[in-house]
Amino acid sequence: MGTEVGQNIFSRADRIRYRQKVRRCLDVFALMLDDFGFDAERPTTGLEIELNLVDADAEPAMRNEEILANLGDPMFQTELGQFNLEFNARPRLIEGTGFTDYERDLRLSLDRADDRAVKADASVILIGILPTLTERHLVADNLSSNVRYRVLNDQIVAARGEDIEMDIRGVERLHTQTDSIAPEAACTSIQLHLQVAPDNFASYWNASQAIAGIQVAIGANSPYLYERQLWAETRVAVFEQATDTRPDELKAQGVRPRVWFGERWITSIFDLFEENVRYFPPLLPICEDEDPVEVLHRGGVPHLGELRLHNGTVYRWNRPVYDIMNGRPHLRVENRVLPAGPTVVDMLANAAFYFGLARELAEAERPIWSQLTFSAAEENFHAAARRGIDATVYWPRLGEVRVTDLVLDVLLPRAAAGLDRFGVAPAERDRLLGIIEQRCRTRRNGAVWQAKSVWAAEHHHGLDRSAALHRMLQRYGELQRTNEPVHTWPID
Repeated sequence: MGTEVGQNIFSRADRIRYRQKVRRCLDVFALMLDDFGFDAERPTTGLEIELNLVDADAEPAMRNEEILANLGDPMFQTELGQFNLEFNARPRLIEGTGFTDYERDLRLSLDRADDRAVKADASVILIGILPTLTERHLVADNLSSNVRYRVLNDQIVAARGEDIEMDIRGVERLHTQTDSIAPEAACTSIQLHLQVAPDNFASYWNASQAIAGIQVAIGANSPYLYERQLWAETRVAVFEQATDTRPDELKAQGVRPRVWFGERWITSIFDLFEENVRYFPPLLPICEDEDPVEVLHRGGVPHLGELRLHNGTVYRWNRPVYDIMNGRPHLRVENRVLPAGPTVVDMLANAAFYFGLARELAEAERPIWSQLTFSAAEENFHAAARRGIDATVYWPRLGEVRVTDLVLDVLLPRAAAGLDRFGVAPAERDRLLGIIEQRCRTRRNGAVWQAKSVWAAEHHHGLDRSAALHRMLQRYGELQRTNEPVHTWPID
């Protein structure tokens, strides 16, 4: 949600005008889907990575403004918390040695960010949730100074009308309340973008939904919050609860949450934008001057600003994106299920698994969504977030199966076939999917490494939970800089 916000008080007239503009944009978007020339010749990919900043004691470092000023690089931007940054990699093709190109770019850019962070007495950490965060860190005063975050916070809290409750029951339990959306800043992710043609969008989105749980199980890296061990991917629960605009009564009525898995397979990208308009009231009713109908009639490319802004305040785990690049519109699936980290090569292995598997399933003769119910896909997603690499999921023709067995026996070969469709070099394909394979065989991802390291610090070194988390995070940072995949990391 990168739109700049210049006001924080909205009138009734603002909301009425915005609703009308969103619906007008939706009508124009429907016309464009019928006969407009979208850029879809080659399947471009993209990556966004959210970063954490820590000081020498592994405490959150509230210094993103200073570090961004030192960087002077538009590829780096603020994120919700003052201890967050976001990096947007240059979009590219993954055919040939595209993943090696990504790896070189990411490592150089992140090393440069780390160098500038050191000058501010901080360092960069790639992790789903910073385990040394406590409730005193996640308060409204520590939101980034960018006005849009403050306005978004005010609108979500006002829509709810009461404090936000967080109740997460995992290995341990966290039950607390907050008067802001600041806990959302704890959640840092990697977002994978895949450009697709309008006619193929539904297949790619459905495939992405079907495998979301598998991705989370294999890539989980967020077991701790507020010094408690919760879910393997606690980020899912925090994000769902920390931005929930619904009081208990609206939940009981079945009102949809803004962090949403969805409720059905789709037949067109239009289904998702239409659901956004039908189910979700506006949070940021900011109108642009553009008349999309007039722009379309003139033969131009409508910006559809209100529709895009509204879409940015509905937090689907697989989000539809309409965007314009070099004067041409295109559509993307934005896959948002994975945490950041543990290393660049781990994230690229996750990306290769997703891109390859999504393409193979989307272009399969018999769609996976014709065999898997949507509710089963959602249940897989939450089971994976709770249990991570130890999860059991449901899969057509196999029934209940350990996620590691499913990946090793069924999904890795299909991901490899999908990467072949992209034209990925065989050595690239085998190196990155080999990391996923070894994670499954060793049953160790980032969440497992974190939990085992904290247990060792508590039981072998006699540290209390807080000291154990700080020790683990410092060691995590050292190992992350080696870029060796997490399944090879030692437990000290």
